[in-house]
Amino acid sequence: MTRVLIVEDQSMPRTLFEMYVNQSENYTLAGSISNADMTDYHCENSDVDLILMDICTSMGANGLEAAERIKAKFPKIKIIIVTSMPEYSYLKRAKEARVDSFWYKEVSSEPIIELMDRTMNGERVFPDTTPKIKFGNAMSTDFTERELEVLRELTSGDTNTEIAKRLYIAPGTVKNYIQYMLEKTGFKSRTELAVKAREAGLVILDDRINDK
Repeated sequence: MTRVLIVEDQSMPRTLFEMYVNQSENYTLAGSISNADMTDYHCENSDVDLILMDICTSMGANGLEAAERIKAKFPKIKIIIVTSMPEYSYLKRAKEARVDSFWYKEVSSEPIIELMDRTMNGERVFPDTTPKIKFGNAMSTDFTERELEVLRELTSGDTNTEIAKRLYIAPGTVKNYIQYMLEKTGFKSRTELAVKAREAGLVILDDRINDK
């Protein structure tokens, strides 16, 4: 039996994952936790073959960082990233962390159990793109990667000068990008732009990842 550790802070998806595992003939539950930073402890103190790892977990613990640590310590443990957030950089970061597969909770057509089977059989399964979502008058695919980088930094509430310093561009360039995005979306202010982006999960600011 494949022993599965679930790392998920939302009660409904965690309960569903537990149910899928418990009803399966091939999998058994090794544990179910809400904080990704506790993953190391469980892997060190119990047998774990596969981890279903959310990205945004309780107390700000990041599943991508935890996955990278686990892969370094326990390379034989398979990891599937599961998320509902369409943050554009997550697919790339997951591959860099050497996780085995990636599954979007709401939009993936393949059942999670089937993806678990494929992953345990040695496949690496990733979506081709992030989910396409409506953002104001625009679609998420209407934005360049640089615009999304500026948008993510905008959710910090920092000034154009502070954002420009982090992105190594001029403050005027930041201002221009924000204006372009306001025109695309129809939002009335930079504050509305930032709030709506965060609510949609289009960009998620995580200082620990961004500092890498």
